Amino acid sequence: MPTLLRSPLLKSFVSAAAALWLVTGAQAQSTYPSRPITLINPYAAGGPADTLARGLAMALEARLKQPVIVDSKAGGAATIGTGYVARAKPDGYTLLISTSAGHVVTPLMQRIAYDGINDFAFIAVVANQPNVLVVNPDLGVDNLQALIALAKKEPGKLNYASAGTGGATHLGAEAFLQSAQIKLTHVPYGGAAPALKDLLGGQVQMGMLNLAATRAFIEQGKLKALAYGGPKRTALLPQVPTMAEAGFPAGASSTWYTLAAPKGTPADALEVLRKTVAEINTDVTYQNVLASQGAERMELSPAETTAFVQRDKVAMTKLLAELNMLDKK
Repeated sequence: MPTLLRSPLLKSFVSAAAALWLVTGAQAQSTYPSRPITLINPYAAGGPADTLARGLAMALEARLKQPVIVDSKAGGAATIGTGYVARAKPDGYTLLISTSAGHVVTPLMQRIAYDGINDFAFIAVVANQPNVLVVNPDLGVDNLQALIALAKKEPGKLNYASAGTGGATHLGAEAFLQSAQIKLTHVPYGGAAPALKDLLGGQVQMGMLNLAATRAFIEQGKLKALAYGGPKRTALLPQVPTMAEAGFPAGASSTWYTLAAPKGTPADALEVLRKTVAEINTDVTYQNVLASQGAERMELSPAETTAFVQRDKVAMTKLLAELNMLDKK
């Protein structure tokens, strides 16, 4: 046997086989994805972020031919789930659907263990959802002027729900309250679903929440919509004026959702995800799903998405300073 191994012909055969194994093995390892992907939702299950995440997961699954599992890690004003992804192995198998709260606002309001922008590779803005200001019908108000009059008549009595401190549902409400010169007590929740539960039950009287979360209850008469946070009226609630039409343009607000991966994720994996999201955006069925939730598509490249988040940080820094909510680091 030792004599055979010294044979030039056998040596050539062994070398060629080894080279072929290395090439095919490398190709197999570089094929993405080759196993299930986890999509982290940093909000409570059952809310608008969860609904969007599951719709996106199904669309990704159909194209990537791998399971995409949605895992809700709520809490900490979206920082628990966002921080989890920041610390995850950057291999493309742990992704994040998140908002300004986890990436921008909470890091500006308090010290956290991750950088909301620099610790991530942004892939796309997958949706933008305007918020709607709603009240419990038992409050007995039909427009913003009546709400303002009641708040001034009974200062300190009313409160409002948000889907979490630092999110658009919180800051949009605060911007409105500031411009209306009224004060309501903020009651933050770990997502829209638990906030809605107490709003419907009357424990809180007002909320600035996603249309996707509130629409059914508005149509059933269980919530009263006073103003819409988008730049123009939505066809889903054509009778509801915009915040600007109601005289409070500062209260206009929306919640954007990005798809992101941990910093250092391989470029080939990010490119696969970018192309896949671009394909999903052209799917009429998926477009209808977004439209049914009052969500808008934003077809931005990874570089444009990163710039979008950076601009949001500039805007939120200004707003938080005006509201005296900026962390004095």
